[in-house]
Amino acid sequence: MAEHDLSENQLIGSRIREARLSRWMSQADLAAKANISLPHISNIENGKASMKLESFIRIIEVLQVSADSLLRPDVPEVRSLYQSEFDELLADCSPKELDSILKIVRELKSTMAKRDDTI
Repeated sequence: MAEHDLSENQLIGSRIREARLSRWMSQADLAAKANISLPHISNIENGKASMKLESFIRIIEVLQVSADSLLRPDVPEVRSLYQSEFDELLADCSPKELDSILKIVRELKSTMAKRDDTI
């Protein structure tokens, strides 16, 4: 399903899930650290529930992400933040490591595009 076909709650929920998974965190971990019930975290991630601002703030604090990255990742300033983060991550890599990372990213991007085409 294309991102433009999803509701705002679904989009934000899926971005929360992506941020959580990128930190190797379970829903139970996020729920406990943000002091939000596990079923509510699940409903938020699935776009079945909205959340209060207070809950949203606790979630972004636990995940250590900016609100912008969850609300509007297509804003140029947010893309710039992503670019800066990539630059920091790659700064101390050797040429061999950079080549390997580039191959992995290309494959991941290809896989994601194929998955999007089948949805």
